[in-house]
Amino acid sequence: MERFIVSARKYRPQQFDSVLGQDHITTTLKNAIRNQQLAHAFLFCGPRGVGKTTCARILAKTINCEKLTAAGEACNTCSSCTSFNEGTSLNYFELDAASNNSVDDIRQLTEQVRFAPQAGRYKVYVIDEVHMLSQQAFNAFLKTLEEPPSYAIFILATTEKHKILPTILSRCQLFDFKRITTDDTVAHLQKICEEEKVKAERPALQLIAQKSEGCLRDALSMLDKIVSFSNGNLLYATTLEHLNILDADYYFRLLALMQQQELSGMILLYDEINRKGFEGDLVLNGLAEFFRNLLVCKDKQAAVLLDTVEHFKEQYAQVATTTSAAFLVSALNIISEAEINYRAARNKRLLVEMALIKLAYLQQALLVATDGSGVVKKKIADASLGFRTTPIRLYAGATAQAAVSASRSASSLPQSPAITAKQSNQPTAAAAMERKPVTGSTNEEPAARLTIETPRLSALDQIRQQFKRNGNTDKRSENTLDTASLTTAWGQYTEQLRLQRNPAVQPFEAARLRICDANSFEVVTANNIEQKFIEQERNALFQFLQQHLQVNGLKFIVLVEEPAGHQPPAEGMLSSKEQFHEIVKQYPLVQELKDRLRLELDY
Repeated sequence: MERFIVSARKYRPQQFDSVLGQDHITTTLKNAIRNQQLAHAFLFCGPRGVGKTTCARILAKTINCEKLTAAGEACNTCSSCTSFNEGTSLNYFELDAASNNSVDDIRQLTEQVRFAPQAGRYKVYVIDEVHMLSQQAFNAFLKTLEEPPSYAIFILATTEKHKILPTILSRCQLFDFKRITTDDTVAHLQKICEEEKVKAERPALQLIAQKSEGCLRDALSMLDKIVSFSNGNLLYATTLEHLNILDADYYFRLLALMQQQELSGMILLYDEINRKGFEGDLVLNGLAEFFRNLLVCKDKQAAVLLDTVEHFKEQYAQVATTTSAAFLVSALNIISEAEINYRAARNKRLLVEMALIKLAYLQQALLVATDGSGVVKKKIADASLGFRTTPIRLYAGATAQAAVSASRSASSLPQSPAITAKQSNQPTAAAAMERKPVTGSTNEEPAARLTIETPRLSALDQIRQQFKRNGNTDKRSENTLDTASLTTAWGQYTEQLRLQRNPAVQPFEAARLRICDANSFEVVTANNIEQKFIEQERNALFQFLQQHLQVNGLKFIVLVEEPAGHQPPAEGMLSSKEQFHEIVKQYPLVQELKDRLRLELDY
């Protein structure tokens, strides 16, 4: 019985041309070999299973080939190529840095480098997973890597370039390997199936390629496993079952239920998925990818990014035309939040079901937010507040204040339970501002008027209507300021402060009034203290003057103007001696005491 060899080893490339999806690297290496411009150290970086070690082995075999082809490929017939293919070459050394990462291992390697090859031109040292080397091993390897013998070539391979020291990176020629595309993987799998005489459906191969995520070695391993189970007949349904992949048909059914707002149907469908063994995080991840594919299909130019099975592409394109972009973006946000909270959730199934409930009513929420016009409106807070609020009104004089007092007294009257319940449905400040003052003799009439439902207005419209009402209720005569009336009103307010025993009486009496124009004046004070006393009475003073003078747009400012010729001299810091002389000027006996006691002062 012939020994079974896995596809990843059996179909491993032996020449540069057979390497899949890395043309930018294989072309560079072939040109370097033909032109004899080989570097002494290479660093192959990239994801797992994309051909790093394979390219290192092909390079090692090619540079020692005795009969190179015109294209720069190994002949596979000479003694060097034959010994390399059989694994008996003395010029090829491969070291696994994951298990040989100590300083002693690197020192042993550097000691071998000193010996020249006995057959062939180069000795090639391949260090796989080089990022696993310790700090001391890297340092021991630096000098040999920088100045190796002319016959030594080092090839380092890693999946985590960021873990390698910059001093190592600067001494190597870097090659970045790419992930293998889905189309290249499918073509390669189809070619292997033809050689192995395996009947395979193309959607099944596409599913394997998507699951491998650009890793060809994983794709070949999955192919071997499914072929063994299906006995050489690779079907789409069998592939779905063995790869534990949720078919996109479930997501299309979920989307249809979302658009119809059938919450019960969505929960039952999720229960069916859960009973098949699919965890909640897998469902959320699949939903996110599903909505992403729909969003990509919204634009024909971006439709090339759709990575899915062929027989679903038309369905994606058709459903994308009937689904709004706002719905898809909002759904992705909900799913992303659920994925973040999934690991920390204690009841994971409930978390997924809550996300499905939000998705079920998402379309209705978007319609309410946009009002059917497609333009998102900024929401006005409608939630009931946990504390009592009073709407802020523009000052409209004594007449408007009396009307407000009347409305408050009317609202405090007893009301029926039904009317109270209806009022509780309109708790916002905007609704409170729209209520009209009510004056009536019965208890039912004010309550009935208070429950009149007015159309909701924007904040700007409410301010405009409030300003119009204030303007209609406040009928002031268009008077202008004059010195006599202003002085009289100022004296009346000062007298009022005197009766209240307010300490601001003296600043008000000492202040000078100066009229600037028809509706503004200045209050001139002598210092900052008087200014502060008057500023403290600004609001009450403004209301008093507005009521007595009846001047539209009345305004005033409080200034500080110190009297000329009364500025105190600037005082500086006195020395100890100057302080003593000042004391003597005021108290001559101090000098007499100093003389009698014969004191000596230390200034």
